[in-house]
Amino acid sequence: MIPQETVNLILETARVEEVVGDFVSLKRRGASLVACCPFHNEKTPSFYVTPSKGIYKCFGCGKAGDSVRFLMDYEHLDYPDALRYLAKKYHIEIQEEEMSAEEIAGRQRRESILLASEFAHKFFNEQLQTPEGKSVGLAYYRSRGIEDETIAKWGLGWAPSGRSALTDAAVAAGYKPEYLIAAGLTVQHEDGSLADRFRERIMFPIHSLAGRVIAFSGRTLKSDNPAKYVNSPETEIYVKSKALLGIYFAKSEIMRQDKCILVEGNVDVITMQQLGVANVVASCGTSLTAEQVRLIHRFTNNVTIMYDGDSAGIHAAEKGTALALPEGMNVRIVVLPDGEDPDSFGRTHSLQEVQDYIAANERDFISFKTDLLLAEAAGDPYKKSGLINDIADTIALIPDAVQRSVYVQETAAKFGIEAQIIFDRIVKTRKAAREEEDKARERDARRAARDEGLQEMAPVEEAEAPEFAPVRPQEMELENQSLAPLEADILSFLLRFGDRPMKFETDSEYYTPDVCNVTDFIRGAIEEDGSELQNSVYRKTYDAYVDAYCDGLDHDTIIRRLLGNPDSDVAKVASELSFEKYLITVQNFTDSMMSVESWLVNYVPKTILMYAERRVQQKIDFLKDSLSKSEDSGEQMKIMQALVKFQKFQRELTKKIKKQ
Repeated sequence: MIPQETVNLILETARVEEVVGDFVSLKRRGASLVACCPFHNEKTPSFYVTPSKGIYKCFGCGKAGDSVRFLMDYEHLDYPDALRYLAKKYHIEIQEEEMSAEEIAGRQRRESILLASEFAHKFFNEQLQTPEGKSVGLAYYRSRGIEDETIAKWGLGWAPSGRSALTDAAVAAGYKPEYLIAAGLTVQHEDGSLADRFRERIMFPIHSLAGRVIAFSGRTLKSDNPAKYVNSPETEIYVKSKALLGIYFAKSEIMRQDKCILVEGNVDVITMQQLGVANVVASCGTSLTAEQVRLIHRFTNNVTIMYDGDSAGIHAAEKGTALALPEGMNVRIVVLPDGEDPDSFGRTHSLQEVQDYIAANERDFISFKTDLLLAEAAGDPYKKSGLINDIADTIALIPDAVQRSVYVQETAAKFGIEAQIIFDRIVKTRKAAREEEDKARERDARRAARDEGLQEMAPVEEAEAPEFAPVRPQEMELENQSLAPLEADILSFLLRFGDRPMKFETDSEYYTPDVCNVTDFIRGAIEEDGSELQNSVYRKTYDAYVDAYCDGLDHDTIIRRLLGNPDSDVAKVASELSFEKYLITVQNFTDSMMSVESWLVNYVPKTILMYAERRVQQKIDFLKDSLSKSEDSGEQMKIMQALVKFQKFQRELTKKIKKQ
């Protein structure tokens, strides 16, 4: 573990313009440095580095942070490794502290499992040089056109036929059976005997983003074996739904081209990457998952699905589309000629021919689905109406309203119907989806409230939001949607104006002779009754801010620390809520004719009051719900008394809000 003093020294020494400048060509523009963003394709620079504040911000894609966050995002390092990178760059010696026994055990166990997996990787690869490996494994790879250089790059291998060949070799090399079992390499039978999970199989290693081998996919060459593929089980180092075959080799090219090509099979991805189509990945022995889509989304907004042209491939493409669209991704589909898959197509065509075919044949998912379903309808009006609804429901998955509108117009033109009919269906579908989500949240909230009991104050109904409310961070997991807007407002006050004074007039109920700042005012209001923010991502950010504030750090340093926080949720909230686009608009300032200080004096207390009122309303809702379900007269009386008390409190808060 890196000592905090060393972490502080690294953060204070690192110059963001020097770190970013190692990877990006920066040009001076006033007090800032600018460049085209390294995280997305653009022609006009929107990536700004501000040396005086030690931060960077792209106003195109939203990426922001300090030197550490840049390395984490660009080089895909974890927080400690990013710190070690900077320490090496600036010649800072790191003497790591001793961890607790529990921390050491956990870290050592994970590392031991990874080492066991990497031993197996080397073992399987070396088996290709044995007589059995050469005659079966290596012969298979060469029959599929896989070159020796590709075999070495990926570490492809062969699992021998012996019952426990890998296990015996690993144990002889000093690896404990418990780690071989934990890595999914060895199976322990009821009698205690050990056996290899993979036997007589072509072995495809699965890498993490950092390039470490975390799992395997093994293919049998026997036609009479019903288990064509055997894949590693989920382990402490491998979660199937979050891994993609080839992502380690493809990630840089995906970012460079701003596009990911998604295929199905292990050999598909290897053949395509060997050919030179380097931005290709495949799911790991499972149907595509939402987590895998989000992993792709970390590198690009654009995905082209290239599956087989048979019915199974088309169905898989449709499923992939349904997962990618809600994530805000742009989805295109390429259907290969009959009888072809990416592997066979890549082996019989040159790189240029494959690239030309993709460019000429990839279609947006709406065009693909419309043409496919129109052919199926074949003039049947009942089928046609059902297909229109099916397509409308797919368009409804798109979060961006402009994109939905464009696709509606195109679909309406293709089917020869009014666009409004499709819009109506989309509105109905999206409303139903929102209602279902709201019901699920309400169920969760009621369950949580019941667990906490009547003493805990639950969150509340929406009151009128102030006109300065910032744009909310997107793609956040929020447990309490009702409180989220005001919790974002509270955090934005801290992150933007935490060190500004709150100078109340002498006749204000908030006046004190000693002027406090925004941070102290909000802390007093939030913490005096033991309250805390209800959404965990906001609560973590609030706590991180307050901890740094209590450590005596100045405001700019606190913001830099948050932007470089190892918790990506905290860094994202800080990025979304601390930059200029969340400031009050010029028009609002003009209309109000307020200074920033006057504006804060008006709106910080108002926001706190609205937050309290909303929480009280949710408490009232909870009590009403409890009253309707209670059958005990004594309990009903207690609930009604509590209800009267909270309703009175709510009326008082409402009066105060109107006075602000």
